[in-house]
Amino acid sequence: MADPISYDDFAKIELRVAKVLEARPHPNADKLLLLQVDVGDETKQIVAGIRPHYQPEELVGKLIVVVNNLAPAMLRGEASNGMLLAASSGDKVILLSPSDPDCAPGSRVK
Repeated sequence: MADPISYDDFAKIELRVAKVLEARPHPNADKLLLLQVDVGDETKQIVAGIRPHYQPEELVGKLIVVVNNLAPAMLRGEASNGMLLAASSGDKVILLSPSDPDCAPGSRVK
């Protein structure tokens, strides 16, 4: 188990439901995908290391959970403005996704 954090530290993380609008391979990295996601009040790009596990076309329209307030980072020349959440099960990577299709992009996850 990782070191415990305080509730105040956890409360700083803004988790939101996002809808994948576009997904395409990163032009300079074999393991990365570029995702355009709707987080309710804006559209942003997220660079995700899920290319070995997902085809871009299967992600479009999917609801996912993202860390919305992560500091921007440049990954292989592309801006990433958040991070998607995923679970690992053996060699498989599973994106965290709301099971209710009525969950709107931008909904806060608490």
